[in-house]
Amino acid sequence: MDGTRRTFLGTALGLAATAGLTGGLGGTAHAGESCGRRRIPPSGLGMHLYTMRGPLATDFKGTLARLAEIGYATVGVSGRHGNSAAAIREMLDETRLKAVLEHVAYTTLTGSGLPQALEDIHTLGARWAVVPSLPGAMHTPAGFREAAREFNRVGEAAREGGLGPLLFHNHGSDHAVVDGENLFEILLNETDPELVGFELDVYWAADGGADPRSLFVRHPRRFPALHVKDRAPDGGFADVGSGVLDFAAMFDTARSGGVRQWLVEHDSPADPFATALNSYRYLSRLRY
Repeated sequence: MDGTRRTFLGTALGLAATAGLTGGLGGTAHAGESCGRRRIPPSGLGMHLYTMRGPLATDFKGTLARLAEIGYATVGVSGRHGNSAAAIREMLDETRLKAVLEHVAYTTLTGSGLPQALEDIHTLGARWAVVPSLPGAMHTPAGFREAAREFNRVGEAAREGGLGPLLFHNHGSDHAVVDGENLFEILLNETDPELVGFELDVYWAADGGADPRSLFVRHPRRFPALHVKDRAPDGGFADVGSGVLDFAAMFDTARSGGVRQWLVEHDSPADPFATALNSYRYLSRLRY
């Protein structure tokens, strides 16, 4: 585990001990399965297809069919593996899955590729275009302010095109404090809530020291989609429900955040279909 993760884990556990906070960590994820009355609506339980990139590369439609058999209702598209948006839509319709978003490069959305990208979102039957990351050189307050301006512009184009707000997908470094400013907070505070939202990756939020519960409350309705990704005790990735993140506590304020889609993700699954099944079983039974 690197220094950043050690620091985060130590700080989070210290906060939990002194203030009773367990929403980010704590080994209580499994206990949360039987707690509370809320559940993730079946129509909101999806798979981010980056998890399935190996099987998709050899059998795109077959992979979608197996996800549908497990019980998933939606997908987030991340890489087309040589298929057109129209071809993917046809396969989604045949397997009774619905695309809710697609990851599109920042340079595409801020450049001449924007009109086609928005048209492809429509073709997929999805609602949101998502910026998956920002170039490393932009990880300064000035760079994030430039991104905020661009996000507002692209978000306006998306709205004019009949789509939902532009979303941004975070990584741990997006929560860094640089020159006294939290980069992620710049995006939250300097983008128009009507035009820009966030697909919060809860693993990377935790990695960066952020508390999803607090974000949902402080910035209501800004988080229509989540990447639900668990953290192994050693700081690596884990199937959802098998790691240390307390999803029951985390999701308790999800309604305030406007969450509508819970998309499973694992960055490096040993067996993508086992990960898909394990994660679905956990989330479909979770009460919070």
